[in-house]
Amino acid sequence: MTRTVVVTGATGVLGNLVAKTFVGRGHNIALLDRDQNKLDSLIRDLDLPKERLYTQFIDLLNAQAVHDSAEAVLSKFGSVHALIHLVGGWTGGKTIPESNASDFESMLNQHAWTTFHLLQAFAPHIAATKWGRVMIVSMPVTVKPSAKMALYAAAKSAQESLVLTLAEEYKDSGLTANVIQVKSIDTKNEGRGTSPAEIVSAMEYLFSDEASKVNGARIPLY
Repeated sequence: MTRTVVVTGATGVLGNLVAKTFVGRGHNIALLDRDQNKLDSLIRDLDLPKERLYTQFIDLLNAQAVHDSAEAVLSKFGSVHALIHLVGGWTGGKTIPESNASDFESMLNQHAWTTFHLLQAFAPHIAATKWGRVMIVSMPVTVKPSAKMALYAAAKSAQESLVLTLAEEYKDSGLTANVIQVKSIDTKNEGRGTSPAEIVSAMEYLFSDEASKVNGARIPLY
C-alpha cells in the first residue's frame, strides 16, 4: 500500500537516507526543510515523478506556515500517514550558570516548538487515516541527564513529552508515536555511535503493521 510520509530535516545525512528508503518502498514523500540548495539536490537524487513528491522551503517556527503545509500535503495526496521529524541541533559544553538564555531559546525552538507546530498541524490528518506513525530521534540524556548538557536535554525532554503524550491522546485511533534514542549518530561511518542505517531500520519496523502495538515508547539504539 502506498502511503504518504512527511520528513523534516531531510537534507541531513540521516534525513537523506530516510527519504530515499521510504521512496524506495514505493511511498509518496513530502519534504519540509530550510536549506533550499540541499533540498534541490535531494530532489534531483530522488528523481521522482511530481505526483509522488511534495517539497517546501519552510520555517517550522511559523505555526501558520506549518498549518498551511499540512493542508497542502493533504490536498496533494489525499491523506497523510506518517511524520518523521528530524530537525534539531545541539548546544552544550557549558554548565547551567555558564549558559545563556539565547542558547536555551534556540534549543527550545529547534526541538520543542517545531514539534509542537508539526503535531498540531499534522496529527489530526494522520489519525484520520486510522493508521499513522510519528517518530523522532532523541538521546538518553532526557532520562539520565549529563553534566553540561542541560539546555539540550531540557529541550529534547519537552519534545519527547509532546510525542509521548500524543501517543496517549491518539492511542485508540491507530496512530502510534515513538522516540528512537541514540547516544550519537555515526554519520561518518567511524564505528562509533548508531549508524543512520540502524536508525532507519528501526523506523522501517515502526512503520510496519507488525509494530502497531509499539506506542509511546523510548526505543534504545545504543
